[in-house]
Amino acid sequence: MTWLPRMRWLLRIFVVCLVGFLAIQVIPYGRDHDNPKSVREPTWDSTQTRTLAMRACFDCHSNLTEYPWYSNVAPVSWALERDVEDGRKVLNFSEWDRPQDTDLAAVVESLEDDEMPPWYYRVLHGDSRLSESESQQLQAGLVRTWTASPPGDS
Repeated sequence: MTWLPRMRWLLRIFVVCLVGFLAIQVIPYGRDHDNPKSVREPTWDSTQTRTLAMRACFDCHSNLTEYPWYSNVAPVSWALERDVEDGRKVLNFSEWDRPQDTDLAAVVESLEDDEMPPWYYRVLHGDSRLSESESQQLQAGLVRTWTASPPGDS
């Protein structure tokens, strides 16, 4: 009979967690999935560079974010919204008419060091995983694109 009190405690903990999970669903943060208008993209050096950037970067670094179903479930929606907001502040390929809060060297370094896209994004978005060759192509293409069409230049 010693397992019965443990089961009651586990059931109580489960009910409290379930009620808490359901309660946080009413918090609206992270559910506004309206992408801002795309103003201007860079003049890409090639369609290959844009395609690679779309696969690996655009969900957080453009106004063309594709929101998956789980982006409506808190607390995942909160983390996703924070990542998109932060990503767009640092680098936004859809607002190339304004200066960006990062520079080309930092972008290339984050790709070289395999920091971007983040590991947790790659786990959920398999197509964002770039091979070593694709990562090098993206880096070289971004260097050519950024040099020929710097952000903030019209």
